[in-house]
Amino acid sequence: MKAKQIFVTGYAKLPQGITAAELYSVIAVGLVVDMGSGEIIEADCSLVTETGRRFVKQIIEGKNMKDIELITEEIKGRYFGNAKKAIISALKMCAEKYQAAMAEDFNVDS
Repeated sequence: MKAKQIFVTGYAKLPQGITAAELYSVIAVGLVVDMGSGEIIEADCSLVTETGRRFVKQIIEGKNMKDIELITEEIKGRYFGNAKKAIISALKMCAEKYQAAMAEDFNVDS
């Protein structure tokens, strides 16, 4: 039986004056997570450039939601774009939603 996967999202306000803020005003981070293991199967974010989206995706995918602090530390040390704080805030929101789903005893079918 295939383990259940869930989709969690997080949003955060972008700093003024950057291209993404002109287009979206908030950044969105979306994660597909394996409920059993906590592994992040797929990640996406609403950065404007494909290079930025791909870079953030490479940092996040394959990591574990239980290690969200390690993921945010890696972003702090490797991502030097203006949206850094917003990405981290959105990731933390994703982690909160993952924890809430886990607290529901895997009742994610509805």
